[in-house]
Order: sequence, then C-alpha cells, then structure tokens
Amino acid sequence: MIKIPPYLKKGDCIGLVCPSGFMAYEKTTTCVEVLQKWGYKVKMGKTVGGKQKNYFSGTDEERLHDLQMMLDDDNINAILCARGGYGMSRIIDAINFHKFKKKPKWIIGFSDITVLHAHIHNTLKIATLHAPMAAAFNDGEFKNEYVQSLNKALKGVSLKYTCNIHSFNKLGKATGELVGGNLSLIAHLIGSSSSFNTKNKILFIEDVGEYVYNVDRMFIQLKRAGMLQNLAGLVIGGFTEMKDTTASFGKNVYDVLQEHISEYKYPVCFNFPVSHDKENYALKVGVVYELHVATKNVQLKEIR
Repeated sequence: MIKIPPYLKKGDCIGLVCPSGFMAYEKTTTCVEVLQKWGYKVKMGKTVGGKQKNYFSGTDEERLHDLQMMLDDDNINAILCARGGYGMSRIIDAINFHKFKKKPKWIIGFSDITVLHAHIHNTLKIATLHAPMAAAFNDGEFKNEYVQSLNKALKGVSLKYTCNIHSFNKLGKATGELVGGNLSLIAHLIGSSSSFNTKNKILFIEDVGEYVYNVDRMFIQLKRAGMLQNLAGLVIGGFTEMKDTTASFGKNVYDVLQEHISEYKYPVCFNFPVSHDKENYALKVGVVYELHVATKNVQLKEIR
C-alpha cells in the first residue's frame, strides 16, 4: 500500500536543493518568487548556487548533507529539486530515510531525480512527484499548464490529463500504480535495490539527448529484465534532442519503441506530455491512475 504524503497548505515550507547537477542561483529566483506567490515559504539549500564541484553542485558529501537536512527538517513540508543532471545514484545508498519514513513529504523533480523516485517507491512505498523543476518557471513559463499542474498537485487536486491521439497508439483501458521517469535512469537502476517493480503498473518513460541506437539498447534491457511483459499500460512521453550516428540507425525513436512493444496487448500511448521540454505534466509516482487510450483522445487520470 502506497503512503501519500500530506498535501500542502498556505504557509507550508518548500525546501529547494540541488542534489545532482549544478544550477546557478539566479536561475532559481523566479521559481522562488512564484512558490511564494502560491502561498509557500521557501528554504534554500546550500547546494543551490553554491560552490560548483566540476559538473556537480558540490561534493558527494555536500550534496548528501544538504538533502539529508531537508529530509530530516520537520519544518520542511516538501522538497523541490532545482535541477537534475547526474549525481543522485552516487549518494542514494548513503541517504538515511528513517525520519522521512515516519513523516513523509513530497519529493519533486524529474530527470536524474528518477533515481530518488524509484528508490523511495521500491523501498519505502511512499508517493513522490515527477514534475517540473526550477528552470521551468523562467521566462514567464510558470503561467503554462504544465507548471500549474505542479501547483495543483501540491494542493491535492486530483489530476486528470488529456492528450491527442497518435497513429502508434494501442487502444484500451488500464488501471494501476503509475511508475516511471527518465528511460536512461530506469535502465541504469536495473539490478539494484532501487529498480522499479513494474508488474501490473502503468509505466511512463521519457528521455533527452540520447542516440537512437542507445534508446533501442535500453529498451531491450528493460525487456530482458522483465519490466515490459506484465505492465498494465505504457505511457511514452517526449524524446527530445535525439541524435543519430554517422551511419544512420535507420529509424526514429518512436519507430524503435513501436517495434519493441508490438507483441504486447496492453494499452500504449505515444507522445504524452511528459518530457524534458516544456510539455511536462506533474505525475504522482506510486499513485493509482487510469489510462484510457481511445480513438478520439487519451486520458490519464488519478484514481482516489
């Protein structure tokens, strides 16, 4: 049974941290201002705009300490990861979740934060929030429906999304816990204690900046690990900034994925708005959703 952290009310505090890649402080200011306008207090972690350590927002120890402080602070009601990048898997096994397990709070982010979502789901059975991060608020984009879906999710609004049909869709209806995130990280976690158990679940995937052949390889890895055979449904999001080799792979990403899922009977939605681009709806990992892939549209809605 998945435990749902308390939803937020005005006056609650959101901690802002960079547990993976570095992010300059000035790129978070709009996010902080908007969160405050939504009625929340914001506590900045030391890793936000702090001392950059090569690619990372600090040493492994500094990033671990910053995140641990937020997890253990009773005055923090949710934790928003300012950015992803890479680095969470370097510290995931050192995090102490003892206090967090007793008093859960919403963990928010995507991309490299998929590691945190998967680990918490698999080992603690606590819901988390795959959603836009700090950069998504910039340039007036905090007004768009995707960032606003984060606002609704934090308040406890039951989420329901509709998207257009795609010629590769497989029609049907499915109900199950929603799990997933970045394909590269889902594949990366296979064989570890953090890997998603996808049996009877609705799996969603997205990725950015990968070679087409590498997406093919990662999807084969999921298949060989038994992560695709017993799904309730599959939601394929955006695959942005894809690259090809000099000798072309000969197919685009969606062609590759369609080929791999052709043997399965469960419903599949292509081009759902979850991605590294602007189109990135907030999704509650571990919460039960209904996926309905129909001839006129696709609906993904949270089931209470």
